[in-house]
Amino acid sequence: MSNINPMLLIDFYKAVHAEMLPKNITKSVSYFTPRMSRVKMWDKVVMFGLQGFVKKYLIDYFNEEFFNRDFKDVISEYRRIMDASLGANAYKIEKVEKLHKLGYLPIEIVSLPEGSLVPMHVPMFGITNTHPDFAWLPQSLESLISAESWHPMLAATVGYTYRQIVNRYYDLTCDDNIDRAKALGAFDFRGEECTDSAIKAGAGWCLSFLNTATVPTIPYLEKYYNCDCTKEPVAFGSPSTEHSVMCSNFAIDGNEITLLRRLLTEIYPETSFSAVLDSYDYWNVIENILPELREEILNHKGCMLMRGDSGDCVEVVTKTVFKLWEEFGGTVNSKGYKVLDPHVKAIYGDSITVQKCEEIYRILKENGFACSNAALGVGSFSMQCIEEEGILKPFTRDTFSSCIKATYCEIDNVPYPIFKNPKEGDFKKSQKGCCIVNRDENGTFTFTDEHTWAEAVTNNDNKLVTIFKDGRMTSEQSLKEIREILHEGNF
Repeated sequence: MSNINPMLLIDFYKAVHAEMLPKNITKSVSYFTPRMSRVKMWDKVVMFGLQGFVKKYLIDYFNEEFFNRDFKDVISEYRRIMDASLGANAYKIEKVEKLHKLGYLPIEIVSLPEGSLVPMHVPMFGITNTHPDFAWLPQSLESLISAESWHPMLAATVGYTYRQIVNRYYDLTCDDNIDRAKALGAFDFRGEECTDSAIKAGAGWCLSFLNTATVPTIPYLEKYYNCDCTKEPVAFGSPSTEHSVMCSNFAIDGNEITLLRRLLTEIYPETSFSAVLDSYDYWNVIENILPELREEILNHKGCMLMRGDSGDCVEVVTKTVFKLWEEFGGTVNSKGYKVLDPHVKAIYGDSITVQKCEEIYRILKENGFACSNAALGVGSFSMQCIEEEGILKPFTRDTFSSCIKATYCEIDNVPYPIFKNPKEGDFKKSQKGCCIVNRDENGTFTFTDEHTWAEAVTNNDNKLVTIFKDGRMTSEQSLKEIREILHEGNF
């Protein structure tokens, strides 16, 4: 997408709306709102991704590809595309020319804190113009903002959902000092729609967990969310084999034990690692080869994680834990649950849905094992789809019916609340006028509307606060702060 004029990052009809708006309009206000949930287990969505979007697009991208480029080049590029595809008489170029000459985005964005759990119907952020000549601009940015916003929020909500399962079962079966943020890892990179999608999904996941295989998530979070992986826990990876490693060594050695011994004694003598063991016969490795490696495993100064990658993941993980207990033993923790010898553990790479995660933990608990005996992996399926009541529900913008709708305008500085209220389809009803978001006695976000912009932004209790204005960030959050908000200080 690089080098595309950002004024072209629109649906075609956005190019003509400026001329359709009421004459003498000086201000418009729109809000981004989750209007309904199509997933029964979710009635709230995690607010996340706006700061990254604003920094990347509204600041860096607009400066590099619009304001800092030659006026003639920018305008001729815009005109060439629009003349050829929309028609020279269908739009007016003057608004784009005036914006370039202004030299910055005359936009203000107010937002709830990232990491907040936001109920349906509550506005998550709002956008308005700060210059009276650009009331057309907030809704012109709708397509770009919407396309960049919904998936990070869904990924963050997915991660939070898994973390709640971990918290529930670790409370019951694990010592309190076990690091819950490392219970699950994401392995979704290769299955995401594109690299950008993988990075942002990984960032959302890392609000609740530290383990991910998506390396570029780290520089993304460092650049946009004020963290440093050399000074704080941002995200972690782990050494692991894959089938190409196992199969190529088998082709040379004629067995699997040679490589496993080399991993334990030569390659990773002091480092934990996982080994995928089902290239040929998983249970043969678990039941016959591991006992032959008992001495090397117990002398290893790390943990060897036994990874299945086929079959029923629930059976593979739980049965592996039981087998490892039989072969290597362990201890009983403070809550009365068995914990494997620290040299061994079970892991399953990327097939763990919400339901399977809970089922694995339930079976381990019912059989007297701490749930920390298994490391679980979440793949791209869980970042793009969820199963509920036997139905697969793919994630889209419509999962939460997330939308940006205009709710307020000013004509010659006179306020006018605007709204939509379709006769059929209650969930599409928008707010009316500007919004003030508060918390009720339970700490849940609620809102009132029908305010003027001045009333909303001067209300000291309004949780929608300005984070961006006239081309600059006015308020920022760090990854650590967002994690603290989402997990109420217990990340």
